[in-house]
Parts: sequence; C-alpha cells; structure tokens
Amino acid sequence: MSYSKEENNSFFSKAAFGSDFHWGVSNAAFQVEGAWKQDGKGLSIWDDFTHQKGKIFGGHHAEIACDFYNRFRSDLDLMASMSIPNFRFSISWSRIMPQGVGQVNSKGLDYYDRLVDESMKRGITPWVTLYHWDLPQALQEKGGWTNRNIIYWFEEYSQVVVKKLGDRVKNWMVLNEPMVFTGGGYFLGIHAPGQKGISAFIPAVHHATLCQGIGGKVVREFCTDANIGTTFSCSHIEPYANSERDHHAARKIDALLNRLFLEPALGRGYPFRDLKLLNRLEKYIQPGDDRLMKFDFDYIGLQNYTREKVKFSLFTPLLWANIVKAEKRNVLTNQMGWEVYPESVYHMLKQFSSYPEIKKILITESGTAFKDTLANGEVNDPERTAYLKRVLEQVLKAKRDGLPVEGYFIWTFTDNFEWAEGYLPRFGIVHNDHKTQERVVKSSGKWYADFLQG
Repeated sequence: MSYSKEENNSFFSKAAFGSDFHWGVSNAAFQVEGAWKQDGKGLSIWDDFTHQKGKIFGGHHAEIACDFYNRFRSDLDLMASMSIPNFRFSISWSRIMPQGVGQVNSKGLDYYDRLVDESMKRGITPWVTLYHWDLPQALQEKGGWTNRNIIYWFEEYSQVVVKKLGDRVKNWMVLNEPMVFTGGGYFLGIHAPGQKGISAFIPAVHHATLCQGIGGKVVREFCTDANIGTTFSCSHIEPYANSERDHHAARKIDALLNRLFLEPALGRGYPFRDLKLLNRLEKYIQPGDDRLMKFDFDYIGLQNYTREKVKFSLFTPLLWANIVKAEKRNVLTNQMGWEVYPESVYHMLKQFSSYPEIKKILITESGTAFKDTLANGEVNDPERTAYLKRVLEQVLKAKRDGLPVEGYFIWTFTDNFEWAEGYLPRFGIVHNDHKTQERVVKSSGKWYADFLQG
C-alpha cells in the first residue's frame, strides 16, 4: 500500500480557518541545536544516551545536529521567506544551568535572548517550551524524574527562564509529551536515560505531573499576561476486534496514553478506575499534591501522529492489553512504522474537547516522515503534502463542528535528529544535509508557504 502520488485536489484556504488561527512550525533544542559543549553548556541525559553503544540507529548522535545554535539567523530568514508566523522551540535546561540547579550559564541564556529577539525582528512570534526531554545529566545522577526533589529543581530552572524571556515571550508550554519521556525513558528504556521497569516509571510519572502544574504556576507568577499551555502526545485508540475484552483493553491503553497526564492537570486526578496499575502511584502522592498537579491552562497542546488498535493479551501483565503493530494490519505506514491515518487528528480533537475544563486546543505537533530524495537541488515529496492537506481537512472539519481548535504547528521545520531513530526519519518541510548543513525547501514546504501566503 502507498499514499497516492496525486496531491489532494479538494480546495480550502487559510482564510477558512479564520484570521485568528495560529500557524507555525515546531522544533526542539536537542534535536536541532548541536553545539553540545559550546559556550559552557552542560551534558544532558540525551548527550549521555547517544554516546552509549547500540542505543541510537546507526550510532548517530546530536553533537552537531542541524547546527541551529550557530545558524539560527539564517534558518529564521528562511522561515520568514516562507511566511511562517509562529515558531515553537524549546530551551535546553543544561545550556542554561549546566548542573541543573545553582549557577546560571549567562552565555546559554543570552543565546535564547537573541533567538527570541531575532525571531520577533522578522515578524515571527516565539512559542517557548520549557522542557523537551533533555534533562541535565547532573540531575539524572541524583535520580532525575524519579527523585521528588525535581519539583524544586524544575521550579528554579523555570523561574530563571521566564524572568529572562517573559517580557517578550507571551506563549509558553511547560512540558513536551510527558507520557513519552517517562514511558520511553523510565519504563521501556528506549529513550534517555534508558531505565526499564515499573519501579522507575511510577515515581517519574507523578513527579512530571507535579512539575507540569508547578511550571504553569511559575509562568503565571512572572509573566502575568502569558498564554500558558502544555503538550500531550495522543493516539486515537480503537479495539482490534468488536469484543468486550478488546474494548476493555482499549480503555486501558487510552487511559495510559491519552489521559494519564491530562486529567490530573484538569483537577480530575489520575484515571485509577480504568487503569489499576496506577494504584502504585499512591505511595508517592503526598498531602497537597492534588493542588500542585492542577493548573488552569489557557490552552492544551495536542500532538497526534497516528491511531492504534488494541487487543486483549495474556502476555502483557499489568496491562493485559497489547497494541497491534500497524505492519501486521496491512495498512499504510510511514518511516516510523506508524499507520498513516489523518482522521486520528479529528478523533483526538473531539475527545479532548469533551472536557469542559479545556478552553482551547492547539495542534502543537503534526507531521509525517516519508523517504525523501534530493535530486537536482530539489526534494519532491507529494506524499507529505497530501498528508498535510488531509490532516488540515480534519482540523477544518473539527473547527466547523464547533471544537475549540485554534492553531496548527507542523513537526518539523528542518529534518533533524529523531531520538532513537537518529537521522533516518525525515519529518521536515525543509531538507537538511546533515554533512554540509545545506537547507533545501521541499515541495511540501513550498506548498505550506503558498498556503500561508493565501
């Protein structure tokens, strides 16, 4: 199966979404900046993890990545030439505070100061994510997200960043996809710091949930006119078969992947009823934590790439549920092995909109990775363009159905370091040669630029 080479012929314009809809692109510090030891930056858990044998595809690392640290001005020029009005990026904690706490690296802080100023100079609005997975290694050596003291470390770090940038940055996100960095890093071990098992995962979940609320409170305190959100990875979940056992299994996976961090932020607590293994969290919950976890976010960042089908399984203790891989379902997949299913965006917008506590939703990551070929100085990627168009059809459908969706950010601007998969998957609308650092706008990027220009 393959995506049609013919681009979607249905017509809709930027104007159909309204004049106040936020359009942009997203990236993350570790995936693009490089400069891993430059200007006083400390090591992060991902610096350490990528230098461990066998952890990353092809032995890839991010010492240089896209060299965005040194090339951000030219990338911003390119962004401006494509009429992209909003840019979501993250702050590297270890670049700001090499030891995680205490001494502040002024050169690192000045870099983000320049990045904000240079973005605004080009008419590009910065949207800042406080934490996108790159915990300082010095803090991991103290237990990282499994150590409750991280709520104080994160609070101190957040205060430093917001005090410096909050006079200009008005759009904030606290955490990026806490389910992924706790699940991948502290349960499955496929992401940094590479820990495995439920014993590390459970405290990491609770402490990340606390920091999610605490970070929002810090931004509100030091930037009273801020627009504050946080982001959640989510997948549309369906039972593999129309059986009671598969429906029950699907509810468990939905609670784990889509509700675990969202509902505590809304003041609803953890979804204990649908996922019994979460009862282990009670050991770590202290008096007053319910108030710390809750925060009245101005918006929720929804990040969706696929759907999952779930079946009952005797071979997965604790969950008794198993995700059936897309490759076994004879469906179209991308370079990540994820099912290409644009309709999942609509389903997740509808699911998140069912919470009355959620005021508005922005899609803060959306995109796909297909194999790209640079030929004669051009990258023609009609599959990605068709995918983006079909996703936007689903977003427009949601908006016309009255769902409070108010923005769409493509993941990602340039091809970058994709964590455990290294440089193999290419999500960018701008091709990057990771040896020469030459940027080439793909046909999908040209389409997005034309779309944004109306």
